[in-house]
Amino acid sequence: MNVLRDKTQKRYSYISRYTPFSYYYHTEDDKYIYGTTSHLVKNITFVAHKVTQADTLDSLALNYYGRPDLYWVIADFNNIQDPFINIFEHYEVLNIPTISDITFKVE
Repeated sequence: MNVLRDKTQKRYSYISRYTPFSYYYHTEDDKYIYGTTSHLVKNITFVAHKVTQADTLDSLALNYYGRPDLYWVIADFNNIQDPFINIFEHYEVLNIPTISDITFKVE
């Protein structure tokens, strides 16, 4: 079953006047989740993190960046579309980008 449905794009001028943001309807939580489009530059420095059973995207963001709300950076950098997946079941290693090197592609 596809948990994330009804993907669409919205523009929020207070976040970025250039980039639309994706949002999805999460059928199990009956909520909408918001994310970004895949516009991060991928050829930057990163740390290879060996994934453990206890790891989640937000716990990794808290560990590496001090902010769990930056989970989307790790998800986008590793091409993870569903932030609710069990990363231990799908990945052995995740690349954690250096936060100071994050830039967006200009299209």
